[in-house]
Amino acid sequence: MAEFNPAFAKLIEMEGDFIDHPDDPGGATNLGISLRWLQSTGDHDLGDIDGDGDIDYEDIRAMTIVDARKLYKEHWWDKYHYDALPDQAIANKIFDMAVNMGARQAHKLLQRAINSVMGKIALKDDGLLGPQSGQALQVALQNPPALLSAMRAQQEGFYRLLAVQNPKLSTFLKGWINRAVS
Repeated sequence: MAEFNPAFAKLIEMEGDFIDHPDDPGGATNLGISLRWLQSTGDHDLGDIDGDGDIDYEDIRAMTIVDARKLYKEHWWDKYHYDALPDQAIANKIFDMAVNMGARQAHKLLQRAINSVMGKIALKDDGLLGPQSGQALQVALQNPPALLSAMRAQQEGFYRLLAVQNPKLSTFLKGWINRAVS
């Protein structure tokens, strides 16, 4: 079964410290946690990092690695049961993808990767990881390197399409591609 700590360590390698890039639709971001996402959770217990009663720019600035760890563990790792994945590298990749592009999109790409490895459409790419996805994943995991490669290809393709659809995001494409192939 996959463990959170190695997945978190790998994720943090990809994420940077505080940045407030004008082309980033997430707004101010620190350790991969964006202001837009933090506000969307409505979770004041975890999100009001500076303790002033709201979730704003200053909370992102004040975020520590400990704060980020709590948020990632609760809102991604535990929520989507990534610990149930039997392969650490696959768990690391899906966790990273979910954080970066949203869990539903990441899960769709995983389903497409599974279909690719299986050589047939075994799953509808609906982003819901239910029993059918779990069974198909077990089959695809007979060849973990092939599944990981297919996941990377799906991730890279997603980023390239995103940059074509919204040219302002092409600023981030090189970093995204590096992330996809890691």
